[in-house]
Amino acid sequence: MSDRNARSYWKANLRIVISLLCVWFFISFVCGILLADYLDNFRFAGFKLGFWMAQQGSIYGFVVLIFVYIRLMDGLDRKYNLEQTESADKQHTPTPTSDVAEDKA
Repeated sequence: MSDRNARSYWKANLRIVISLLCVWFFISFVCGILLADYLDNFRFAGFKLGFWMAQQGSIYGFVVLIFVYIRLMDGLDRKYNLEQTESADKQHTPTPTSDVAEDKA
């Protein structure tokens, strides 16, 4: 990868991470703490929404963020031709020969 492509890739990577961290902050701090009293006016699954966001909703949000990060990074890797294929990994993995296996037996 050229130096120019590496910088571009790194900028895009940081943009993804910063964006997802902002969403994470909003879910955990804003919804779970700052807006909890306001969200308690609404109900979700029988619970006050502010309480639910602080206890369960933020956890679900974090799990969703993990999958979003995976998808975005896979797309970024494809864009910069950094994806690793299983066939390339298999070519570099040494396999034991039958002579070595027989010696150990």
